[in-house]
Amino acid sequence: MKNQEPILVCGTGIAGLACALGLARAGLPAALLGPRQVPATRGADDYHPRVYAISPASRDLLDRLGAWRLMDARRVTAVEAMEIQGDADGHLDLSAWQDARDTLAWIVESGEIERALQQAVQVMGIEWHEDRFERLETRGLGVRVTTGQGRALDAVLLVGADGARSPVRLAAGIEHHYTPYGDMGVVAHLDIGLPHQNRACQWFTGDSVFALLPMPDTADGPQASLVWSMPEGRAREWQALDADAQQAFFAAHARAITGDRLGPLRLRTRPQGFPLTLERSAMVAPGVALVGDAAHRVHPLAGQGLNLGLGDVHDLLDVLRTREPQRALGDPRVLARYRRRRAEPVWAMSLVTDGLHRLFGASNAPTAWARNQGMRLVDNLPFLKRCLIRAAVGD
Repeated sequence: MKNQEPILVCGTGIAGLACALGLARAGLPAALLGPRQVPATRGADDYHPRVYAISPASRDLLDRLGAWRLMDARRVTAVEAMEIQGDADGHLDLSAWQDARDTLAWIVESGEIERALQQAVQVMGIEWHEDRFERLETRGLGVRVTTGQGRALDAVLLVGADGARSPVRLAAGIEHHYTPYGDMGVVAHLDIGLPHQNRACQWFTGDSVFALLPMPDTADGPQASLVWSMPEGRAREWQALDADAQQAFFAAHARAITGDRLGPLRLRTRPQGFPLTLERSAMVAPGVALVGDAAHRVHPLAGQGLNLGLGDVHDLLDVLRTREPQRALGDPRVLARYRRRRAEPVWAMSLVTDGLHRLFGASNAPTAWARNQGMRLVDNLPFLKRCLIRAAVGD
């Protein structure tokens, strides 16, 4: 095994680290390519600005990789229920108990997930090339990668986990469809006036989606993480304001949107934004497979982007592990199986998130009436609620 060309994972974010770990734990040769970005050490009340809602399926994967147990339990918050408010009188309340569960998801900082994964990678002794991808050459069923420092790395398979602007995807010529929404997702941490009781809350306002995710309490009291999707121009104007003006802007809009559902809300951190897009790719090319944001991106209103990427990792590992013994890891038929396996979940999540974005973005009265009436209808049908919960948690 030591003399076998490795599977080279390009990208050292969450998806890349998880993929390399999964390969190594499956007994497959693995190596990482990319800079080693060590997450900054944070104090008890200092949290990374980007957080993720980890589904039970993703938690199970991280647990099997040995990373979940390495996370600081004090920085992980269980989500036991979710409230969704339409732009009129539509309302939907989803609770874990409605499907005989304890938890719908766990809110974890991106930096904490990366720290745990890096620690697990170090424990496994996975080779890590701290360099950047430069170009790609196909060699039979394998590839040769040239790095920024001019090194040549041969691999039986290259996994592109290098983010939304993926150089691997570009070099491999993988078909890619990109649609900008014209919106930004703005994130920040908040002091909240009332305990969140492990409930996530989301408001559709017509031209924005305002979500509050439960976070660990701080010395100052309860805390939540804000994910606010809004028109890009408004987001940039807000970010450009000084701190006091940012607080005033936020306080006025937050009260109007939430009706003080969690009491007065106050920014703990400066808002940070990222453009929102809908992206899908063909996911594979000769000797190359994509995972995570390199393969697809969806609107964050369902909080499923990272879970979708970890689903890629799970299915790629399963396809490689269960291939016929005579087939190479980079065999086109093996990679085609991976592409087919991911086609339905990626398409379905793209359809749902894009459809919800368009549905709640429509301003005509009949559509507004229908979407709010639909929410009220679902809220009164336990079977449909269970279906929504199972789809959200990855069952």
